[in-house]
Amino acid sequence: MTQSLADRVSGPVYTPNDAGYAPECAGFNVVVTHSPQYVVAVKSTHDVAEAIRFARENHLPVSVQATGHGTYASVTSGVLLSTKALNHVSIDPATRIATIGAGARWEPVVAEAAKHGLAPIAGSSTNVGVVGYLLGGGLGPLVRSHGISSDYVVGYTLVTSDGETVEASADHHPDLFWGLRGGKGGFGIVTEVKLKLVELRSLYAGSLFFAEEHIEAVLRGWVKWTAEADARVSTSIAVMRFPPFDFIPPPLRGRTVLSLRFAYPGPIPEGEKLAAPLRALAPVYLDMLGELPASQIARIHNDPDKPSPAWTNGLMLTHVDQDFATAVLRHVGAGVQTPFFMLEVRHLGGACSNDVAGGSAVGGRGGNFVVGLVGMHPPLFETVLPGALEGLRAELKPWLSPEMTINFMGKIRSAEHFDSAWPEAIRAKLKEVRGKYDPHKLFAK
Repeated sequence: MTQSLADRVSGPVYTPNDAGYAPECAGFNVVVTHSPQYVVAVKSTHDVAEAIRFARENHLPVSVQATGHGTYASVTSGVLLSTKALNHVSIDPATRIATIGAGARWEPVVAEAAKHGLAPIAGSSTNVGVVGYLLGGGLGPLVRSHGISSDYVVGYTLVTSDGETVEASADHHPDLFWGLRGGKGGFGIVTEVKLKLVELRSLYAGSLFFAEEHIEAVLRGWVKWTAEADARVSTSIAVMRFPPFDFIPPPLRGRTVLSLRFAYPGPIPEGEKLAAPLRALAPVYLDMLGELPASQIARIHNDPDKPSPAWTNGLMLTHVDQDFATAVLRHVGAGVQTPFFMLEVRHLGGACSNDVAGGSAVGGRGGNFVVGLVGMHPPLFETVLPGALEGLRAELKPWLSPEMTINFMGKIRSAEHFDSAWPEAIRAKLKEVRGKYDPHKLFAK
């Protein structure tokens, strides 16, 4: 069967005994190891179509991976399509549309767009794959001023379970286009996306770091500040416990700090004025907030760009108040022992709450804050961190939203857990659309 698959595609096909198998399977999360029967390093949409037909003929499931940032469970059977080679990026400055291959990361998109004074509404890390991020919606550092990232998608190219190539947009297959903007997987294999860019050359953005002894003052001050925050300003706070490792910059090595992230896509003097109350919350340990070229937007969060072990999860909130701050401080306040490397709270609302023309499958538009949790020590991944998460969830029950967003859900435990990322009406429509375009249930969600 291997030879018959290799004869049908232009990209290499690997099986477990081949030298290129492990590197092609590898993703960003180093604790996840895939072991499918076949890995196809696709080079074209045609390759994807042929691999899907092969899988159907041989009753094999199909999975896909670009960068592997959102991968928390191992693929142990079937055909894994690696889209790393589909990394093309082109910009049409006249229409302000970027055409992006399924294997591309945000970094080249940001760089190419900046040459024309444009920018994508991307996520906090430009090292993340574009397509996987957009399929889940996307809550980036400009979420309040510009909304959800998938709202800027104008078209997808994908291959369905019948091996047919489909162009999905507002005018063609609008039901599928609706699902692909926020519905994550289970529709087909995306090979290309067309994304609307915005005019943006610079912004007032970055991070303010506060020492451990000021965590409570800054958290409480930020919570109060968000009640009347300008809708053009996107912020988050993150309590981080850095290990004493050599690769960590000396000012942060072995320290616990609170990082207050700030982004205002407007005039610098106005940004300084808007940030002033936050700067005044406590003595600033490291001031990394100022004028920032749009091409360096990843500096706001400074997410890691090297493969590493990762456990992530999240919670969505209806609101925050001082009682919420008190509850959070019991888990990550100064001197508290916690298994979390980071607990972040992002302020949503603003443009994030507005649905896009034609609607979308994004879950969580009604949430006003989202909590992101990160663990970095693998021995804690299976029991300690999930236990700490449930303890936090129980304590934050008064603030929990009935909504969620799939990109913050971490490892999916079951079909029911996956479905819980969407409200009932969206969930029902997603089931209908998936059934229409993948009646064979060939694709992993």
